[in-house]
Amino acid sequence: MRIGELAKRAGTTTRALRFYESEGLLEAGRAANGYREYGEHDLRLVREIQSLQAVGLSLEDTRPFVACLRAGHSSGDSCPDSREVYRRKLAEVDACLDRLTAVREFLLARLAFQDPCLVADPEEFPCS
Repeated sequence: MRIGELAKRAGTTTRALRFYESEGLLEAGRAANGYREYGEHDLRLVREIQSLQAVGLSLEDTRPFVACLRAGHSSGDSCPDSREVYRRKLAEVDACLDRLTAVREFLLARLAFQDPCLVADPEEFPCS
């Protein structure tokens, strides 16, 4: 398939596909006329990149998953390097949740100090 068809089937743009190619994530074959040619495997690679980016992984983070698929694995996350990206990203998410929990607790404490009825459980502490 040509680049326009791949873009349409993947729900992306030809510009994005060219960018993936320039970053070494996608490799296009060339037809006799010089047009880029892609196969179903390329569609799978693009979808893998898109799904990983949709959950917050950077384009750089997708490299091990693409390499895993290129190596013939049925899943991009079946290789050790891919799982390491998951572990690192999970640690980042956990750290973010810890920060957000601390902020939430701070805000609740400040509200409770100013007006205990704003944060009190009505069944436990009726404020009426």
